[in-house]
Amino acid sequence: MKVAKDLVAASATPMVLGILAEADSYGYAILRRINELSGGELDWTEGLLYPLLHRLERLGHVESSWQSVAGERRRKYYSVTRSGLAELAEQRRQWATVVDALKEIWNGAGGSPSVALGGFA
Repeated sequence: MKVAKDLVAASATPMVLGILAEADSYGYAILRRINELSGGELDWTEGLLYPLLHRLERLGHVESSWQSVAGERRRKYYSVTRSGLAELAEQRRQWATVVDALKEIWNGAGGSPSVALGGFA
């Protein structure tokens, strides 16, 4: 089961900022990390990632620089900025609110199994 595109899009900014908070990275490595983290369930493409990286750079949340590694072609590495870390913290707060609300809904209603199954018990 692949994750729906609207959920992928909604989670894109905090995922990229979170990955870059771990370490500077380049596009293909970011895509690999997302695939690894999701067990292949998040269907990310370059068409999603690069426009997002460019937007985050315009907003001042990430910076980029070209780097060469011996024997390999140059790669554009991205790093998170202070502004990006602040945005990541805000995104985490917002996602925590969403997750908490969903848990209440899914675990609420007196533990009714129909709620956990989307009303199809």
